[in-house]
Amino acid sequence: MSRPAGVVEHLFRHSAGRIVATLARALGPERLDLAEEAVADALEQALRTWPQSGVPDNPRGWLFRAARNRAMDVVRREQTLRALLPRLVELNGHEADRRTDDELVLMLLCCHPALPTVSQVALTLKTVGGLGVNEIAAALLTKPATVAQRLVRAKKWLRESGKPLTLPGPDALESRVDSVLAVLYLLFNEGYDATTGEVAVRGELCGEAIRLGRLLLAEPKTDLPRVRALVALMLLQGSRLPARVDRDGDLLLLDEQDRDRWDHAMIAEGTRLFERACTGPEMSAYHVEAAIALCHGTASPPDWRRIVGLYDDLLALRPSPVARLNRAIALSMVDGAAAGIAELEAVEAELPDYTLLPAVLGALWLRAGDPGRAADHYRRALALPCSEPQRRFLSRRLASCSPH
Repeated sequence: MSRPAGVVEHLFRHSAGRIVATLARALGPERLDLAEEAVADALEQALRTWPQSGVPDNPRGWLFRAARNRAMDVVRREQTLRALLPRLVELNGHEADRRTDDELVLMLLCCHPALPTVSQVALTLKTVGGLGVNEIAAALLTKPATVAQRLVRAKKWLRESGKPLTLPGPDALESRVDSVLAVLYLLFNEGYDATTGEVAVRGELCGEAIRLGRLLLAEPKTDLPRVRALVALMLLQGSRLPARVDRDGDLLLLDEQDRDRWDHAMIAEGTRLFERACTGPEMSAYHVEAAIALCHGTASPPDWRRIVGLYDDLLALRPSPVARLNRAIALSMVDGAAAGIAELEAVEAELPDYTLLPAVLGALWLRAGDPGRAADHYRRALALPCSEPQRRFLSRRLASCSPH
């Protein structure tokens, strides 16, 4: 990838949501599509012109001006929109850097309780997180056509609802924050363990989720214990990103990673933030997951018995088949592979298309001394959607099941 194209991709992940939010403040949420289209056009323009002219000194400001000018062109042409022109004229490139609260307000609007939860997630990932329809579908374990339909319906509701782009009142804020946290964790996880594409991890998505989480922490009304816990969790997990792949871009398991390559500044920051999250009576699922991440990050080998107990706490707070899968992995480290297999077989029907489940079963059957059954599970995993590094990893594991 050329340097200008790489800069544009980086800016798309880290600036598109901010520019969309600033334009939406001027245009109104009912014109969110116009704001998104203007930013997309600006990015395409950058990809066309920067390879020849070079990257400008202030690339984000350049993108903002190009997006604003594109929106102004549309507004001038449409009689019904011309009243919005003065608002756009007042905007300047510095505002896209300064008004980070625009993104926070837009996130909270996308997570309005009048929208179904899945639509809240899809709309926020698309509008603020910058994910495409296929990426959102992978993150939500659903079909791209379903995501596209949800986005159309959600944007229609935005156009017709007349909801202002302002910070919600105290009564509405609590539920909105919970929805935003769910979205940010999905965004982080899609980066931490990419479900599609040519790379195993997408650090820019993890970084964007952490950045958006910090926006919540910067606003006193949303600086809540569970927000601190989630940002701490993402920092602790994100600290491992430099060591999650080898030089060829292939996945490394936790016990294969070089801990010296972990980002210890992120671990320290995550630990401090987790301590702040635990100062009051609130105990959320994010608190428990952060405690699990600390167990993995502060001891080698980890205290697996404590981790099993923490997964029990997590299942009591937020039952899910994925949490049961992770508990089964921890249990196998305490009571042996057979115990983990029994737990996983009980949850198989709930995760029919989840690639990690047959992959873990393959690993446990190999540990249990049955390479034939292990190979069957690895073949099942390879038949499911996964990234190319995951495919290479599973293929190597399948090959290890054959007698030499």
